[in-house]
Amino acid sequence: MPVKEGELLWEPSQAFINQSNLAHYMKWLEDKKGLAFNDYQQLWEWSVNNVEDFWETQWEYFDIKASSTYDRVLSGDGVPFAKWFDGATLNYAEHAFLHARPEEVAIISKSEIRPLEKMTWQTLQEKVASFAAGLKAEGIKSGDRVVAYLPNIPEATIAFLACASIGAVWSSCSPDFGSRTVIDRFQQIEPKLLIAVDGYRYNGKDHDRIDAVYEIQRSIPSLKKTILLPYLSENPNTDVLTNIESWDEFIKEHQTTSLSYTQVPFDHPLWILYSSGTTGLPKAIVQGHGGILLEHLKKLTFHTDLKPEDNFFWYTTTGWMMWNIVVSGLLTGSTIVLYDGSPAYPNMETLWAFAEETEMTVFGTSASYLVANKNNGEKPMDKYDLRHLKSVASTGSPLPPEGSEWVYENIKKDLWLASVSGGTDLCSAFVTGSPLLPVYAGEIQCRALGANVQAYTEDAEPVFDEVGELVLLEPMPSMPLYFWNDTNNERYYSSYFEEFPGIWRHGDWIKITSRGSCQIYGRSDSTINRGGIRMGTSEIYSAVDDIDAVEDSLVIDINDPDGKDYMPLFVVLKEGEELNDELKKDINQGIRSQCSPRHVPNDIFAIDEVPTTLNGKKMEVPIKKLLTGTPVEKAVNTGSMKNPETLRYFQNFYHHHER
Repeated sequence: MPVKEGELLWEPSQAFINQSNLAHYMKWLEDKKGLAFNDYQQLWEWSVNNVEDFWETQWEYFDIKASSTYDRVLSGDGVPFAKWFDGATLNYAEHAFLHARPEEVAIISKSEIRPLEKMTWQTLQEKVASFAAGLKAEGIKSGDRVVAYLPNIPEATIAFLACASIGAVWSSCSPDFGSRTVIDRFQQIEPKLLIAVDGYRYNGKDHDRIDAVYEIQRSIPSLKKTILLPYLSENPNTDVLTNIESWDEFIKEHQTTSLSYTQVPFDHPLWILYSSGTTGLPKAIVQGHGGILLEHLKKLTFHTDLKPEDNFFWYTTTGWMMWNIVVSGLLTGSTIVLYDGSPAYPNMETLWAFAEETEMTVFGTSASYLVANKNNGEKPMDKYDLRHLKSVASTGSPLPPEGSEWVYENIKKDLWLASVSGGTDLCSAFVTGSPLLPVYAGEIQCRALGANVQAYTEDAEPVFDEVGELVLLEPMPSMPLYFWNDTNNERYYSSYFEEFPGIWRHGDWIKITSRGSCQIYGRSDSTINRGGIRMGTSEIYSAVDDIDAVEDSLVIDINDPDGKDYMPLFVVLKEGEELNDELKKDINQGIRSQCSPRHVPNDIFAIDEVPTTLNGKKMEVPIKKLLTGTPVEKAVNTGSMKNPETLRYFQNFYHHHER
C-alpha cells in the first residue's frame, strides 16, 4: 500500500531530542529568562507573540560580537520597513571565524574537474586575509559591489568572506547562467570588480565561458578589473578580455595572515540576491550583515541542528540562495561540504558516494532530486555506508508523500527528514524542520521560530487545514533592507504588500494543519520555480523573442502532485513557419544560452494567439489556473480579456495532458 499524506514516518528518540541545540536553547530560556515551554508549539507561539524578546534572546544566546551595542531591538514602520538592532555595529565574517579550530577541516570540496580536497580553518582564514588585502589594494572599500561568476568551489567562499570582512557588498551568479541573464543582474548594481572562471564542467562536458565573461565586461562599464580563475583550463586564451589578473597573481601579491574586520552597522548590505518577478528586470534584493547573521544562526542551529562536528552539505550553485545558507554553516563551526557538477553524472549514485566519502551528517538537496532517485529505483543504503548521516533536508518544491517514504526505505531507517520552504527574499526558510517533532509523509514539520506564518483567505482571514496564501504577520531580521535602485521602495512594496497592506504576502499556497505542520502547494503567482531557483517569465520571453520564426510566446510553470516541475512553452509562429524538431531545438538552445539550462521548457506547443488582457498583458496566472484544473469562471474574468476565445485551447490542454 502506498503511503498516505500525513502518515507518521519517524519520531525522534528522547536521546536525539536531548542532544539537540533546540533542547539546549529551551533549557537556557528556562535557566536565564524563567521561560518554560512544554513543547515546540508553545515555544513557537512565544517567539511570534513576543518578537522583540525572542530576537533579543538570539543576540544573547549566540553571544553576538558587536563593537557598539544597539539602542532598541526593533523600531520602524511595521513589517515593510522594520529597523532591527539600531546602533549596533558588527561584521558577518568575524562571526564566520568565531568557532574556528585552526587544524580542523573547514571546507571539504569536490567537482567534476577537481578531486576531493580538504581545507583547514587556518588555511581558509589565511586565504581570506590575502584576498581581502588584495581587494583593499584595488581600492575596494566598504559599500562597493564585488560580483562573482563562479561555481560552487572554495574560491567562491573565500572571495565572499573577504568581501564581507571589509564591508564590500557581494553578489554572485553561477557560470551556467548565460551572459544576458548575468548582465541583467549585475548591471543594476554597478560593481567595481568581477571574479570569474574561464569555464566549467557539467555532466562530463566542458563549457568555455570566456566569451560570456567578455560580454559581461563589455556591458558593465563600472567594472575596473576582473580576477580570472583558470578552472576549466590551466592556460585559457584571454586575448579578448581587458583589465584581468589571474587568481593566483592576485593572492600572491598580497600574502598575509592578518585578517581584520571592518565594523559596519547592523543593516549594512552584506550581499545582493536576485528574485525575478513576472515582468521587468530581476529584483536586486539587498540583505544586511546583522539580519542574515541572526537568521542563519537561528535557522542552522535550531532547525538544522548543526554542531561543530557536523559535515554540512547542500547541492546548490552560487546562483541559488542555498549557497549562501551553506556558507553560513561556518557560523556554527561546522565543516561545509561543496560539490560542483551534475548530481546525475556519471550516474544517480554520485552524491551518495560523495556522502560516504565525506562522512556527511546533513545531506541537503531538492525534492525533485529525491523523486528522481525514487523513479530511478535507487537504493543508496544497499551500496553506501551512510552511518554518519543524521538528516536529509529537502527544498525547492514540495516533497510528495511517496518521496518521503522513499527516503526511509532506501536511505536510512533512523533519519530526520526535514522538508523546508522559504525564499530568496528572506534567504531562509520560514516553514522548516524541528528535531523535537515527528515526521509525517508529505508534510513540513513546523513554522520556524520567529516566523509568524499564516494561511490567509482572499478576505485576509487565517485558516487551518485549508489552503490559503502564505503570509508573514511579523517582521524578520533577514527581510530585504530594500531593492537596489528602487525609487521610494515602490517595487519592494508592490512585490509583497499590495495584496494585504502591511502584511507580507509571499506568493505560495500553504496549508497549516491543526497539529502545526505545513504543506506547500506551489506558487500562487506566475513566478517560475525550478528546483528552488526562482526566475521571471520575462527572461524566457526575451530569449524566445530572438528566434525569428516565433511571433509571441507564453510560459507556465506547474507543480505536479508527484513533486515534479512541469513547464510548457506555448509559441505563436510567424506565417509559414512550422513547429518541427529543428525549431524546437533552436528555441531550447536560445533559452539555454541566454538564460540557463533550468529555463528550458519541458515541452513546446504551437498556439494561434496568446491570451491577453484588454491592455495587452499576458494572462499567465489565469492560464496557470486553467492548466491545473480550475474552471474558467473561477480562473479568469473574461470581460477583461482582449481574446477570450483563446481560453478554449487551454481548457482542452488540461483535459488532454493530465499527468
